[in-house]
Amino acid sequence: MQQPDWNPRDVTVLRDQRAAYDAMRANCPVAYSEFLGWSLFRHEDIAEVLAHPEIYRSGSPHRAIPNGMDPPDHTRYRSALVPFFDTDQMSAFEPRCRAIAAQLAELAVGLDKMEFVREFAEPYALGAQCAFLGWPEVIWVHLQGWTHGNQEAALSRDRAASKALAEELERYVEAAVRARRLSRTPSNDLTARLMATEVDGQPLSDSDLASILRNWIAGHGTVAAGLGILIFHLVTDQQLQQRLRNDPASIAAAVDEILRVDDPLVANRRTTSEDVEIGGRQIPEGSKVTLMWMAANRDEQAFPDAERIHLDRDQRGNFVFGSGIHDCIGAPLARLELRVALEELLARTSVIKGVAGDSAQRGVYPGNGFSRLSVRLRPRPQEPATGPMPD
Repeated sequence: MQQPDWNPRDVTVLRDQRAAYDAMRANCPVAYSEFLGWSLFRHEDIAEVLAHPEIYRSGSPHRAIPNGMDPPDHTRYRSALVPFFDTDQMSAFEPRCRAIAAQLAELAVGLDKMEFVREFAEPYALGAQCAFLGWPEVIWVHLQGWTHGNQEAALSRDRAASKALAEELERYVEAAVRARRLSRTPSNDLTARLMATEVDGQPLSDSDLASILRNWIAGHGTVAAGLGILIFHLVTDQQLQQRLRNDPASIAAAVDEILRVDDPLVANRRTTSEDVEIGGRQIPEGSKVTLMWMAANRDEQAFPDAERIHLDRDQRGNFVFGSGIHDCIGAPLARLELRVALEELLARTSVIKGVAGDSAQRGVYPGNGFSRLSVRLRPRPQEPATGPMPD
């Protein structure tokens, strides 16, 4: 029986996940726990795993398209889905995404206090996701509750709750698919186009559609968490905030670099297909291996001065959106949503500040966002009128 090296659910770990994982990377970079199996904390070890998907498998007993699959199935399904996130699709969606961000920003600017996560990040991420899929925006209210329940079930390993939540989300997906099949007016939104997608000449089944859409919907949680982290760092570093406000072209680089320092997604898992040795430790075939993205992205061996934000840093090797054949298929959409939100918030404000006496509260595994983050958004001064003054 393998003895645990650490407890990922210990209160001292959950209180400050970044510091705890940094310490593990330094002191026990390949560690065993009953909760996560074998956890890897070093960038080079995780890069090695990602380079060998034939040894470290992603296949799941539950249908999860495409990242819960291994080649050749993974390759076939991913090839069919990648075009939904290409440059043309992102360019076409950007105006709608920007309108959602602008509306929420207009409502927030000038308030004495705003709970950023609940009042901006979550409705924005969910509203944008619904718009991207072609779903009514009102659905985001229901999905918001689903997200929080899903995170709690993941931490507690409550299998009954996880199953009930999966079935609940499946009902939303089934309703969306059924509405398009029964509609007398043909739809050309993303959900309808996904229904017309074929793999090996065969249309996607209802279970395929449910799996794909469930995966895409769940991705909004990473966007909401990432947006909270971005705003937290801009509140903490007013000089960086002003730099981005004065130079919006640098916002895209800031998104990747800030989230490298403070990753919204803690980890992903693999399963060994043979006995392996990592960092001098013997890991048997069939073992769960957890890739600790947060720790890898803060590894000084991969990113010198890793805790500092450098907007000109080379982002190759940044695992915010994964890497290798299983990197995040929705990364272009996530980057678009995060960039656009910051552009709209910074364009409408002179400063974004924290609220005195109202401390931020971090979320816990499997995420690393904020459960509470109070801010004040001061509006930009009115531009002086131009042209001749009236008599």
